[in-house]
Amino acid sequence: MERALKLQKPQNVLKVTDREPLVVVVLGPTASGKTALALAIARRFGGEIVNCDSVAMYRDFEIGTAKPSAAERAEIPHHLLDCVDPLADVSAGEYARQARRILREIALHETVVRENVLHESGQRGHLPIVSGGTGLYLRALLEGLFSGPLRSEELRDKLRGRAEKRGTEHLHRILRRLDSSAANRIHANDVPKVIRAIEVCLASRQSSSSRRTPRRTMTELWQQGREPLRGFRILRLGLNPEREVLYARINQRAAKMFDQGLIAETERLLAKYGAQARPLASLGYKQAVQFLRGELDRESALSLAQQAHRNYAKRQITWFRREPDVHWLAGLGDDPDIQAEGIAAVKREI
Repeated sequence: MERALKLQKPQNVLKVTDREPLVVVVLGPTASGKTALALAIARRFGGEIVNCDSVAMYRDFEIGTAKPSAAERAEIPHHLLDCVDPLADVSAGEYARQARRILREIALHETVVRENVLHESGQRGHLPIVSGGTGLYLRALLEGLFSGPLRSEELRDKLRGRAEKRGTEHLHRILRRLDSSAANRIHANDVPKVIRAIEVCLASRQSSSSRRTPRRTMTELWQQGREPLRGFRILRLGLNPEREVLYARINQRAAKMFDQGLIAETERLLAKYGAQARPLASLGYKQAVQFLRGELDRESALSLAQQAHRNYAKRQITWFRREPDVHWLAGLGDDPDIQAEGIAAVKREI
């Protein structure tokens, strides 16, 4: 009689089935508790967390990014944290390529037969959990990017020069005239994305000027030629706390960052990388830089940082409302009841 096939199944690993592997996406505005919810799900199902916060990808930027703690990272595997040099730039397309590769490494679970015994192949078969608030990166990961025109370094240099001379708001006003929808999605301080959006709009207009075809905006081009994530089932869990509760959390977290040494950290980063370090233009760090330059006192820097984070939360809420098939959770991610609801939603899909 042939020996029965045997499979030794590791603990905290998802079952091997014929269904496509599941990816859990935890989304929501800043300070809504995405990290806490992602960690709770990872602990329950043996998951691994894939960061989807653009600033958290940069090395050495800690206090102002609200990254998971060292203990949390030691407990649960995290990916795409502290992996980018502060002087480098990571496009949404590059993020999507890296994240898709990591999702497959985490989730795909293969076995091989040797001598009538079923063996593990070495792939993990764990639950990937994408967590973060950078909407464009998340959309690139799940839905893909459009095939836009090639980059023009000459145009980019001109636009960077304008930003330096006339401020980031000047570039943002140009984008708003060209594509108001893109301007609503992209913050004025995110100069690389503003420049790319302007570049795409202008290139589209130039390519259509000699033809009897309508000129297209970046938003219209975005809908064409995208390659969505394939081979996975996607469960989107969205955190939707009451606005007043969220704003109170935002204000408290910004104040805590300043109390924990955000200004001192910013001073060290300026000395190490110079003002060209990309994360120094992000929320919190920007206001700390202004304080260090004598443009703001500490109280004003904190107040402006809190306001900037609240404004960012508004934009995130608007952005994520357009995400399809979101299971919305009416509370904060560190609330035990909300965690239980999220875990139950994941359990139904496994």
